[in-house]
Amino acid sequence: MIVEHLSLVDFRNYATAELSLHSGPNVLVGRNGQGKTNLAEAVVFLATLGSHRVSSDAPMVRDGQEFAIIRARLSHGERKVLAEVQVNRQGSNKARINGSPSKINELPRYAHVVLFAPEDLQIVRGDPSSRRRFADQLLIQRTPRMAAVLGDYDRVLKQRTALLKSARARGVRGEGLTTLDVWDDKLVALGSEIIDARQRLATDMQGPVATAYAAIAGADHQPQLEWALSVRGGDPEEGEEAASDTRGEIADLFRAALQAKRTQELDRGLTLVGPHRDDLILRVRGLPVKGYASHGESWSVALALRLASAELLRSESPAGDPVLILDDVFAELDADRRQRLAALTAGYEQVVVTAAVEEDIPAVLHAHVVRIDAGTISDERPAMDAEIQPGGVDD
Repeated sequence: MIVEHLSLVDFRNYATAELSLHSGPNVLVGRNGQGKTNLAEAVVFLATLGSHRVSSDAPMVRDGQEFAIIRARLSHGERKVLAEVQVNRQGSNKARINGSPSKINELPRYAHVVLFAPEDLQIVRGDPSSRRRFADQLLIQRTPRMAAVLGDYDRVLKQRTALLKSARARGVRGEGLTTLDVWDDKLVALGSEIIDARQRLATDMQGPVATAYAAIAGADHQPQLEWALSVRGGDPEEGEEAASDTRGEIADLFRAALQAKRTQELDRGLTLVGPHRDDLILRVRGLPVKGYASHGESWSVALALRLASAELLRSESPAGDPVLILDDVFAELDADRRQRLAALTAGYEQVVVTAAVEEDIPAVLHAHVVRIDAGTISDERPAMDAEIQPGGVDD
């Protein structure tokens, strides 16, 4: 897949923006704070329905505006697709495909993107939410219908947690809260599907991650991925280990764990069991990356996760290669890892690199150059296609 043209309206620092991209490497160069990453973020949003920088949509809308427009012309071989999304400061976003209204969760069927960014280090060193977000965004790209499942789970979780808080405030205990059973059923059904999908993803990622890690680090430290599940009795969100002898179907374990923790949940007004409490444990040399790996090893794991994601999407997608976006990554890496990463990514159908210092970019990726200065885009190669006309996304 290739992004041929990107058009923005009221997105971040851009009142309007038009960016033409080409197959092979594309380099966006500009000082920090000029808007390079905003362009990358817009492309990523089409593929993952979220940002790698913020957890809500409002910051992506330009100050003083109620919504932003992201519009991209995508090329899938001979097929062209115009994907559009209206990102609202409040309320649900809207989408169009080839000019026709579409469900927002249809966008990842057409836009396949893998982003490498400095924030990736938080996947391996940050709290569990960073790893859950990484896994879920890849799940959405791999199986777009998971966007609806994750959204439904989040709504059920909020409603169930609100009920727990209300019960705590009213002093309702245990058996007096029969309505909780209804929400338990919904939570178990949706949560079990998410847990199963995440575990399949970890299994499928194991080989590609090991291969990518060895290629980046130049050493085989046997990286491993394994989910720590709250349904097994512990609380990975708080570093509490599960019982070692838990076995059985995920749904059965889920339901039993909810019953076992009901008193705690009522005391705290929190839902303590489910995929929202799980953690993806990453190891190298048999030790957890978080707390034990060196800075270089941590970066190698983070990059390996992204490369493995790209390889997985590449092998499964009929649309071909995902677009690779390397956002200010090379400034974070030593010279050896820069060269290794560049060599591993240069063969993809389209690569977009952002950098503050042009000399940081290895020669193999240094091709079509676009300069960004205070939101002004200057293309060093004339665009071959007409601009996409801006406008809103209608109901």
